[in-house]
Parts: sequence; structure tokens; C-alpha cells
Amino acid sequence: MSISQVLPISRRQISIPQPVARLEAVSKSYGNVQALVNFTFDVRAGELVALLGPNGAGKTTAIKLLLGLARPTTGRVSVFGGDPASVATHTRVGAMMQVGRVPETLRVGEHIDLFSSYYPNPLPMAETLAIAGIENLRDRRFGLLSGGQKQRVLFALAICGNPDLFFLDEPTVGLDVEGRHMLWDEIRKLLALGKTIVLTTHYLEEADALANRIAVINKGSIIAQGTPSEIKSRTSGKKIRCVTQLGIPVIKNLADVLDVQAERDAMVIHTRNAENSLRALLSLDREVSGIEVTSAGLEEAFLALTRDRN
Repeated sequence: MSISQVLPISRRQISIPQPVARLEAVSKSYGNVQALVNFTFDVRAGELVALLGPNGAGKTTAIKLLLGLARPTTGRVSVFGGDPASVATHTRVGAMMQVGRVPETLRVGEHIDLFSSYYPNPLPMAETLAIAGIENLRDRRFGLLSGGQKQRVLFALAICGNPDLFFLDEPTVGLDVEGRHMLWDEIRKLLALGKTIVLTTHYLEEADALANRIAVINKGSIIAQGTPSEIKSRTSGKKIRCVTQLGIPVIKNLADVLDVQAERDAMVIHTRNAENSLRALLSLDREVSGIEVTSAGLEEAFLALTRDRN
């Protein structure tokens, strides 16, 4: 029997993943605009961390700093313990950015050949094409592809160098449901290989499905972080979906209602106490139909966290 098997858990050596990237007390200004404020954030080896936040929250600025595309006004940024802008760092990093541009006239295979040449141990072309699901696009010009096909090619360019750290910025925009789930499966395979991934997305179900950890950013600061379950636990209560003749102002004044949103022909009500809210709703509209009650999810938690600070 080993020593670790007999020692109390409090005295064992507990392995904690080391940060592969870090923003430490970083502030970043663009003129009079503060994009990040005293921002500290670690990316841990082998995890997928999702950065969530409203437009303009600071997500893109944080990614640009970690990629070495911008420098902090104050504070320190490191990736693999070194300068994120160095060649040595770049050969271990892959990125899929929404603002990225590649020549429209080159063929898909030519793009992958070019990007692969930047890395010491790239994946074989056939493997990159297969992972991204674009085997049949190898000889097509990038500019002639659909939006969803272009997204797959940009994903291929991020993975072709076989890097250790990936930055995926809105990777499934423009993909249909099948394509989105296919990409999720490939991202999970990268994690199983020990890769580290930073994901930004506006699809909250994507973060819920993939992330080991979520960091919520608003107005240049992290306002919450934890596992998806921990983030969801920040918002208690239930969600009621129903068809009612009552308007949003009336529903907002019902017992225990926190928020109301119109969703096509129905109302979605976030409430502290579903029973109390339903009783109040039925007392004003006895023709309510299509009632569904579910637990509050990541979307409700995200909205509550960011709304509280607007």
C-alpha cells in the first residue's frame, strides 16, 4: 500500500493544474475607453474555459492580449510562462477569430498548407480535413464557400498546427444544428488529448455543454466564475413558459416574478417561486395555456448577473 493511500486527504499532495496563460492585474485603455479594469484571469492546463459577456464587455480585448495582438496599459500577460507575442509562443497556439481574414482566392488546401508551415509538428493534411469535416472542400476557393463552410475551414486552420492552446472565438456561428454538434464533438476530442481551450460564445447552451469553467465578464471585469453548475446556482427559482393575454408590465408585477421575456407567441417568466407566480397569473387570466415549468438555467443566471451591474 502506498503512502498516499494511508495519509489523510488533507495531508496528501493534491495536483492542481498549472496556468498555461495568465492575465495579472491587467488594465487596457483605448483612449478614454477602459476595456479591462484590474483584470486577473488564469487559463489552466487541460481545461475548456468559456468567456461570456455582453457585447463590449472586454472578451475580445482579453483574447487579443493573450494572443500578443495587443499590449496591456498596465499589468502583466504571459502564455506558457513567456511573452504571448513571441515566435516560441505562437508555435504552441492556434486561434479561430471572428475578425480574422484570409485570402479569398486561395484554395482550402493551400490555406492549410500555409498555416501548417508555421508549426514544428503540424497534423497531416488528411487528418486536418477529416477533423473539420471538409474533405470535399480541399480544392475549393475560400471565397466561393458558404458561411458555414468558411467556419469549418477557419476551425481547420486553428487546429492544423497541432497546438497545445486554442482560442476559439464564436466557432459555431453560421453552422446548422448538425454542424454545431459535430464541432462540439471535435472540441471534446481535443480536450481528451490534453489540449487547453479558451472559448468565447454567445450560445449559452454551447458553454453549458462544453466548459469546465465559465468566466462572466461585464464592463471590463470578471463578475462571476465557476463551473456551469456553480454559475447556474447563482440564480435560484424557476422558469415558466406559457401563453397568456397578459402583457409584460402586468406580469412583472405578479408575486415573486424576477423577469419576463416575450418568446414568439408565449411569455417566459423567471420567478423565485413558481407556485406563487402561477396562482397570481391564473387569478388574472384563467385562459392561460401551454404552461411549462423548468429550473432556471445558464441563460437566466447570465442575464441576472449582467443585469445587476448595468
